[in-house]
Amino acid sequence: MKIQRIFAFLLLLVCLNLVSLNWVCLNTVLASSPPKTAAVAGSPGSGSPVVRKIDPPNWWVNYTPELTLLLAGENLSGSHVVSASQSVVVLGADASSNGHYLFVQLKVLSARPETAQLELKTASGSTSVQLPLLARADSRGRFEGFSRDDVIYLIMPDRFADGDPSNDRPPGSTGVYDRSNPMAYHGGDLRGIRNHLGYLHDLGVTTLWLTPVWKNTDSDYHGYHVVDFYALDDHMGSVQEYQALVTDAHKLGMKVLIDYVVNHTGPHDPWANDPPTPTWLHGTLAHHLEPSYNFSGLVDPHASPREYLNTLDGWFANKLPDLNQDDSALALYLAQNAMWWTEIAQLDGFRLDTFPYSSRQFWSGWHKRVRQVYPQIDDVGEVADGDSTIASFFEGGRTQFDGIDSGLATVFDFPLCYALRDVVIKGASMEKIVEVLRHDALYPHPEMLVTFIGNHDDRRFVSEAGSNPAKLKAALSLLLTLRGIPQIYSGDEIGMPGGDDPDNRRDFPGGFPGDPRDAFTASGRTAEQQDVFAHVQSLLALRKNHAALRTGKQWHIGWDDTYYAFLRALPEEKLLVVYNNAPKTVELNIPVENTPLETAQQLQTVFGNTSAELVTGKVRVSLPAQTMAVFSVR
Repeated sequence: MKIQRIFAFLLLLVCLNLVSLNWVCLNTVLASSPPKTAAVAGSPGSGSPVVRKIDPPNWWVNYTPELTLLLAGENLSGSHVVSASQSVVVLGADASSNGHYLFVQLKVLSARPETAQLELKTASGSTSVQLPLLARADSRGRFEGFSRDDVIYLIMPDRFADGDPSNDRPPGSTGVYDRSNPMAYHGGDLRGIRNHLGYLHDLGVTTLWLTPVWKNTDSDYHGYHVVDFYALDDHMGSVQEYQALVTDAHKLGMKVLIDYVVNHTGPHDPWANDPPTPTWLHGTLAHHLEPSYNFSGLVDPHASPREYLNTLDGWFANKLPDLNQDDSALALYLAQNAMWWTEIAQLDGFRLDTFPYSSRQFWSGWHKRVRQVYPQIDDVGEVADGDSTIASFFEGGRTQFDGIDSGLATVFDFPLCYALRDVVIKGASMEKIVEVLRHDALYPHPEMLVTFIGNHDDRRFVSEAGSNPAKLKAALSLLLTLRGIPQIYSGDEIGMPGGDDPDNRRDFPGGFPGDPRDAFTASGRTAEQQDVFAHVQSLLALRKNHAALRTGKQWHIGWDDTYYAFLRALPEEKLLVVYNNAPKTVELNIPVENTPLETAQQLQTVFGNTSAELVTGKVRVSLPAQTMAVFSVR
């Protein structure tokens, strides 16, 4: 019996030495070839700490002095974290009660790139993780946001162009690739967009807004059901492909915006069943509030919580886990995530999804954190409401009755979108557009409002009941001459049809293998598509060549039920825009007394097939049905 005990003891020593040797070898390999993302380690089943994921996977030197890592794995409770690098100091560590998550607060002292190593020790064992600290790219001329000189082009990557068929059916994906199924993946990806940057540049747009390209599951081709905030979807391509797209866009003078979602995650996010903190989510899968899509309680100083609680805390579609951004750890996580994507891809700004559904206190703090690093970066928030008194409330630049400045640069002009559709398609009075513009005083910066006539959530403009390509051209004429920063939905420049979601997300013709026509080229467009495209391209050229259409003050000159005349004015340039919404040619005599046109002497046509003259204090012009003309004022 004694000999058996001695043999067992010797066997144990051999095993322990082998484990130690394996770990030394692993560290030697990792050290000799520093990873671009954090290395994770641990031995599951032993009771020792196991790290499977690190968010963020890397950071930068000469960036933010402090950083909080979120480690996910097993047996992380009671971890004592020590830095093996003198340039990184551990400030603290907090584990979730079940040991699946560990928050590690760090201070980065190094000014030179390196791979920092952290050791996690518990009573049951230890493990190590590595965090690459990278050098920042030259930021001169970068991260400057968008401006009134820009035109935004909205792309849903899965439906734009398939540049890499090899990722149509990526290994391990739970999504379905089937172009005949409008709710499945169709193969569009980042390389497809990159391959057609020349088309977008020639069209005349300057800024690309891509719907989310984060990791999703099942067939969530649209990208809004994120399950990993630090990963790209397998169908979209790699981070390197994302970086190459942005680099190539910048070379053409174009900007790229990230579609940023913080209100919710996808139903299959690991957080749905296992959140990092008890207050990470509003409720649970089994017990949560029904959603409300009404914002009136959020803007009412007299509202009780029951009027807005379901808006802030309810689960979208009653299935998307609602993030509680007022959880301080989550708020910091999301701000760091926004900074990580901006830096790793050299992005130019944000489109903030479902903006009102997250607390204003969170957004205020998020903006302060992001702008400490990127002071010039801009964002536009989605406030899907046609009431200007509601939409304007969420724009930043001043505190509201709650004492909070959201920090938001601007919002989408949903009120103007709905007015343009009603006027041009349904024949509503032009007064409807003028009435929306009267509310501009509600916004700190109405000139920065992002204007549009449709997006990926709306029925296509040309497919609305009563619409047609001529009306689409008319609406685009107004969109690209009125105040604001215009946004065009991919495909509207060729008059693409489409009903309600998901039919409004058809594939761009020519972007996919086997397409019978290629609308990226003039020869591949139908006569009708080319007519709309040429119209949009000429309007974008007009806007580019005339600063008054981009940054000039807008003045009402005259209107009635069927026409609207307005002036875009700078000290060095004045342009008169006249639009006829009537179904027939009209002869207009527009009084200019007591307007900025009162002293005008001559009008010269710069857009349109008509002329105008000044006769006894009036502008006399003849315009065909639903057309616009632009005149330079002398």
